[in-house]
Amino acid sequence: MGHVNQTSVSEFIILGFTGSREICFLLFIIFSIVYLITITGNATVMLVLHVDPSLHTPMYFFLRNLSFLEICYSSVTVPKMLTNILKEDKRVSFIGCAIQMHFFLSLGTTECFLLAVMAYDRYMAICHPLQYHLVMNKRLCQGLAAGCWASGTLFSLGNTSFIFTLPFCGPNIINHFFCDIPPVLELACADTSANEVTNFVIGSVILLTPFALTLASYACVASTVLKMRSVEGQRRAFSTCAAHLTSVSLFYGTTSFIYLRPKASYSLEVDKLLALFYSAFTPMLNPLIYTLRNKEVMGSLRRFSSKLPLAKKRQK
Repeated sequence: MGHVNQTSVSEFIILGFTGSREICFLLFIIFSIVYLITITGNATVMLVLHVDPSLHTPMYFFLRNLSFLEICYSSVTVPKMLTNILKEDKRVSFIGCAIQMHFFLSLGTTECFLLAVMAYDRYMAICHPLQYHLVMNKRLCQGLAAGCWASGTLFSLGNTSFIFTLPFCGPNIINHFFCDIPPVLELACADTSANEVTNFVIGSVILLTPFALTLASYACVASTVLKMRSVEGQRRAFSTCAAHLTSVSLFYGTTSFIYLRPKASYSLEVDKLLALFYSAFTPMLNPLIYTLRNKEVMGSLRRFSSKLPLAKKRQK
């Protein structure tokens, strides 16, 4: 805590995306549409899965958690980014920056564990169908979901505290659109090697352990599906996993590239673009990924839409 007394920086300036007024206005329009689709899409998925009793299964319980997480995840960075695009005052307080980093890391960590839990759910459903409902009962599902959220919070608290007890004496310009680990560490006026090693180790545990469990689950799923005699059964089994595998690939592909590569290969401009993809675009794509090829969700969505007042008026 002695480092805190040496900190002279009371606020940071988030550089964000720069350019002419026309370019900034265009970016504002694009990101606003992306954010609106993200909130609307994920909220719709949550509502449909909640009101349809036939979708109150473990798989859709975890999907509701993922949709809620994506709304929060996007909301941590995008609203502030939109504000900074339009206004010249791009300041954020020291505490505000720490809070944003905490929630961003917490939600990102939670998503890692939640994706692994969703893979385990598919493993149980396909490899052990007779035991599925006995094992994946309501109590276990709630416990797994709570464990994902709690783990994300704990990991993030420790990591964020370790970073923001470093001394920051200036400059205070963050070359990013939010308070992420690499650009904030660049501003510390102290040896950050311990932080870099710690971040790498923690990042490896958070990213690689759930990813390994996900791969192991799907290796067992693939082995079981290939042994099925029915081609239709194989198709249905793989279709239930395709959406989750797509989501896993999008999320792990970008986050691993940013957080698990050596410092010598860092490029803040490249990191900024990749972070934009997994913090803004992936949360927007997930509702589409999980619904367009899911007949149960699409059927429930049609039934839900037909009950809306506007739809009833059109039918009349």
